[in-house]
Amino acid sequence: MPERLIALAPAEKRDAARLLVLRAHGAIEHRRFSDFPTLLEPGDLLVLNETQVVRARLRGRRLPGGGAAELLLLHPVGSLRFDADAKRWLALVRPGQKLQPGRQIAVGDDARVTIEEHAEGGARIVRIDAKDDVAQLLERWGEVPLPPYIGEAGRPHAARYQTIFARVPGSVAAPTASLHFSESTFAALAERDVQVAKVVLDVGLGTFRPIVEERLDAHPMHAEPYEIPQETASAVARAQQEGRRVIAAGTTVVRALEAAAAEGSLRGGRFETNLYITPGYRFRVVDALLTNFHLPRSTLLVLVSAFAGYDAIRRAYAEAIAKDYRFFSFGDAMFLERTGR
Repeated sequence: MPERLIALAPAEKRDAARLLVLRAHGAIEHRRFSDFPTLLEPGDLLVLNETQVVRARLRGRRLPGGGAAELLLLHPVGSLRFDADAKRWLALVRPGQKLQPGRQIAVGDDARVTIEEHAEGGARIVRIDAKDDVAQLLERWGEVPLPPYIGEAGRPHAARYQTIFARVPGSVAAPTASLHFSESTFAALAERDVQVAKVVLDVGLGTFRPIVEERLDAHPMHAEPYEIPQETASAVARAQQEGRRVIAAGTTVVRALEAAAAEGSLRGGRFETNLYITPGYRFRVVDALLTNFHLPRSTLLVLVSAFAGYDAIRRAYAEAIAKDYRFFSFGDAMFLERTGR
């Protein structure tokens, strides 16, 4: 993968990224993320995802033998929501061939993880035995689960893999479009009288598992938990009634809002969704989308193609490559206006 596509933005300035703007009529503009507030109109409702990335990657040693082992805790067995008191978890493990049921992993000096059984997609069900709860265990020994393409060289940048407004722990991947936001971004949005609302969608396997099937409709979309506060549901309803735009900061916000409105008006509450947005989907809530550039064969690339149009996204990506935009988690951003609004 060309290094220029995943280069890191300067650490001292979150909003230093470039911003490609794709208008609903197909025109492309090239801006900086610091210009993002100027693209929003007074009264627009910007919706953010307050999820917090959990330090869910654990490194340990296999027992017996002492060989290296690695776990990525996804969610408790029987629940998609983070639970510090849960003992049994669904996890991805490495090396998979050596971590069969019955094998144990020592984490630190006071925790043992037992592989209990195989699960779908190569995952494992594991049992954690430690003197502390899982939250404390992860705080002490866990690592932020950076995307695989960043590699070991990216580990010093793990502190940046969190939005400045992250509040609710539960994700194993960041809502990366919002990594660009800084305090100056919110000050500029306030000056323009842009309204801000919050949701929570815990990013899990459903978001980052690649599409391996030849047909889009054959891809199994894993469910993720989300929460729409009642004040957010009310703010969206008022914006729609008054003809003001709803702007999603990231594809996770799109999934949460569109899933909550699947049966008509948007509902507040805590839910789960396996909504898989593909071309032909009729958007009910979101009018514009801030997002990063996504991996090939990802459900996120499919979602933005459904939102802005397949041909328009192909043109935008081709121009971004030609102009040396940075791709993926720590890369540059796009602002998309929905076609047919």
